[in-house]
Amino acid sequence: MFERFTEKAVNAVSKAQEIAQEMHSKNVLSEHLLLALLAEAKGVSLKIFKMYGITYEKLYDEIMKVIEIKPAQSEDDVPSFSHHVKILLKDTLDLAVKSGNPTILYEHLFLSVINDKNSNNVMTLEKLGFNIEMARSLLEKLVQKKTKKQYHPEFDESNSYNINKSEETDSLLYDNDESRSVFERAVAKLSASNYEILGTEQIFSSILENDKFAVTKILSQYGITADNFEDKLANIQSRKSEYEGRQIIFTPNAFLMMNLALQTAKELGSSVVLPEHIILGILKAKKGLAYDILKEYRIDDNELAHSIIKPIEKQMPETLTILRLAKEEARRLGRNVVGTEMFLLGIIGEGTGVGGQVLAELGITIRDARKVVEALIGFGNEYYDKEVVFTTRAKRVLEKAWELAKKEKKVRIESAHMLLAIMTEPTSLAMCALEQLGVDAVEIKEGIKKFSND
Repeated sequence: MFERFTEKAVNAVSKAQEIAQEMHSKNVLSEHLLLALLAEAKGVSLKIFKMYGITYEKLYDEIMKVIEIKPAQSEDDVPSFSHHVKILLKDTLDLAVKSGNPTILYEHLFLSVINDKNSNNVMTLEKLGFNIEMARSLLEKLVQKKTKKQYHPEFDESNSYNINKSEETDSLLYDNDESRSVFERAVAKLSASNYEILGTEQIFSSILENDKFAVTKILSQYGITADNFEDKLANIQSRKSEYEGRQIIFTPNAFLMMNLALQTAKELGSSVVLPEHIILGILKAKKGLAYDILKEYRIDDNELAHSIIKPIEKQMPETLTILRLAKEEARRLGRNVVGTEMFLLGIIGEGTGVGGQVLAELGITIRDARKVVEALIGFGNEYYDKEVVFTTRAKRVLEKAWELAKKEKKVRIESAHMLLAIMTEPTSLAMCALEQLGVDAVEIKEGIKKFSND
């Protein structure tokens, strides 16, 4: 059952066991679970308790007046769940199903406890002035499956990818030897054909023809080679799959794919677009002749993408680690949105880069930064297991970090670039958090200069 519990819900159940053990109880009782819910309360749930002035100490004292404990044989014995609590946990599962949630939330546990008429909990809470009906109504609203994304303060602009950056797309074609060779070969293929516009199939084919590329070797493991790709391409009589929009130097789908490749490069911490990013762009776009042919190999898109990304992850680029940690921080707060404040937590968490070192020297710890961020945006109402997205402002920061890395002719985006990019968004949540932590932009910039010169 517990595999369906969110981390927050599991923490509450674990805390209940801990409280039972501290009381030398043989079993975990529903009263222990109520105490644990208060101890682990955050966000809206904590406000519910505070609304009635209920503290852990007050609740503990009241429970001790009515609780009947069967003592454990040894202080080291781990308390088992009482039959009553097992039924209560089953009721929690039923509540989750009825509310349309695939996972069991902390709030489901809270609801089960205040719906439980076979314990002393309701009587104890009401004695402390707790309004059961009002709390139940509020909790039921919180656990209803949401269809809309939760608001984030930095969602101030459209969340869609901007794919109208033709100048940037053109410039990335020749910004490194690998991509230059791919596009020179692709253009040569175009000249030899009867077509005038570069498509995904020519770009993909050009990558396959260079057996020195790491991604070409990965593709060959899946049976995708230059020869059999060309054979499949020869059997296609129409380029209809390439035209689903306006015609420019690329076919529309090739243009979309290249912009996704560019975005992927940034998210993987690279300041240049490599063949790996182009293939990942094709997999993300899911359009065009190249993708149509890929589908004929019957390869799972996610499996292929993972195989391509795995070697990149082994190189441990700073920004890739920062973005991964930022997403983990967002999930910890029950959100599927990453803003600049999560980037800040990621930089601190990564720790080894210049950005993390500067913040550490300024006395900023991950614990203090988390508290400030939690106060700024609060906790989400539900557990998100879907894809984590970036706010528009976070995308601008990543864009600026990319520009800074390229200006310094760095192959990868570094934590210092991320931190400097955050400085360009003075009204962002990250800057607000830094201000509350007692640090300003001047100190950070001077710190980066110092570490960069060491």
